Amino acid sequence: MRAHVSRIVPAFAALLLLATAPRAARLALEAAGVADPPVFLTGDQCIACHGQLVTPAGEDISIGFDWRASIMANSSRDPYWQAGVRREIMDHPESSELIQDECSRCHMPMSNELERRRGGHGRIFDHLPVSEPVTPLDTLAADGVSCSLCHQITADRLGTEESFTGGFVVDTTRAGEHGRIFGPFEIDTGRSTIMRSATGFRPTAAAHIQTSEHCATCHVLYTTALGPGGQIIARLPEQTPYQEWLNSAYRGVQTCQDCHMPPVADSTAITAVLGQPRPDVSRHTFIGGNFFMLRMLNRYRDELGVQALPQELDALTRATEEFLRTRTARIAVERAEVAGGRLDAVVAIENLTGHKLPTAYPSRRAWLHVAVYDRDGNRIFESGALRPDGSIAGNANDDDPARYEPHHDLIDSADQVQVYESIMVDTAGAVTTGLLTGVRYIKDNRLLPHGFDKARAHEDIAVHGRAADDAGFRAGADRVRYRVELAGARGPFRVEAKLWYQPISFRWANNLRPYDAFETQRFVGYYDAMANVSAIVLAWASAVAR
Repeated sequence: MRAHVSRIVPAFAALLLLATAPRAARLALEAAGVADPPVFLTGDQCIACHGQLVTPAGEDISIGFDWRASIMANSSRDPYWQAGVRREIMDHPESSELIQDECSRCHMPMSNELERRRGGHGRIFDHLPVSEPVTPLDTLAADGVSCSLCHQITADRLGTEESFTGGFVVDTTRAGEHGRIFGPFEIDTGRSTIMRSATGFRPTAAAHIQTSEHCATCHVLYTTALGPGGQIIARLPEQTPYQEWLNSAYRGVQTCQDCHMPPVADSTAITAVLGQPRPDVSRHTFIGGNFFMLRMLNRYRDELGVQALPQELDALTRATEEFLRTRTARIAVERAEVAGGRLDAVVAIENLTGHKLPTAYPSRRAWLHVAVYDRDGNRIFESGALRPDGSIAGNANDDDPARYEPHHDLIDSADQVQVYESIMVDTAGAVTTGLLTGVRYIKDNRLLPHGFDKARAHEDIAVHGRAADDAGFRAGADRVRYRVELAGARGPFRVEAKLWYQPISFRWANNLRPYDAFETQRFVGYYDAMANVSAIVLAWASAVAR
């Protein structure tokens, strides 16, 4: 049970909160001049009713509490995002206004929407730190991707290119003074009237809220490379999980929400006040791939202004790691044979996700760590060991920012490692982690989902580099051969293979180090202190060769 006052508030008291707090918050925003249509409320105003939710089996699925521990709720607090934006502004100072507007669109969407509607642009650093809001706009900015943002997005343009990179449309339709707020269920007149009276929102059933296209508005992002004077010189598909899903066997079978907002098995009320059982209620944990940021938010919670309780973040971190270990990949040592003084092995990886693995932000990577041990347990070969500072032994990019590790179909040396990642280059062909400097990918060998046709894939989601010609690298899988000279070592030999995953890789973090600014240096300090927990093992397998 979560330690929160609303856990012990009886139903009539929650109803009183419903009738007063959200209404008062909305009127305060209106008085401040920031609540012109559309009206936004911060997520804490929703918790009074959308907390205290327990399934018949006893599982706590309180929507508000689950949300506030998520990356969605903490998108504006994310110290890596803040550092990345600062780095881009320092690289392209003449484009600061453009950069802040685009980057706040999905990380501070409510303040961005209102600032744009006033004819301005979205701002970021004017609203920081989130722990010390001065204006109502600061409060909205601090609330990240909040309830009244997502649930006011209309079906307009969804699934089209125009909807990507924060191209969502927020509902401004009014019935009197009330705006629509979308959900998956039909709401009867009585309950609708209560919500309208308390919040100003008219609950409206809409199927689009549960589609992948709804998520794609922010989780498909195209960045524009900037040249001298802020000139746009290229367009880069920075993250494209939706298009990867469209080109997978999961299209039409599972949506983003099926995995990342998994439905509850039992019919459960979605509100603690006059709630009625609903089937297939979606959990609002938004489980994804960034366990490391959840750890960081919790460790530096006071500095970052985190509102979720420590135990809530701990629970979501554990759930995220379990999700990654059980739902993302399988690995097997398919063959391990000794002949002619040499050990030959084949390691096979299967991608279980509905998109590339890893997907989304290009700081993410997975890699193979393979070791061979002799009969006495002595390690005679190792490729891909994780160092304490978060770097990978033998990875060219970690050792030298100007280089990168190519895709391998055969590994026969300890200084080779199979890293599944995307690598950007600038106009001169130099490797970069600058999003607004990168013009194309020189490598993209992230594991493909089942059903993906790499020969026909659109350029935006194409395989780049040696993996394009590797027959073992195919839809849903990769097979890597290992060749180890035994040099007189005695068997039987044990081959161990691990698939590691790191949300913020060593190079992407350390390339911020030369930037002398508060946000960049703060994040580098955080990373240095936590590098030893920056990666986890997704899957493990072993075999014996005699």
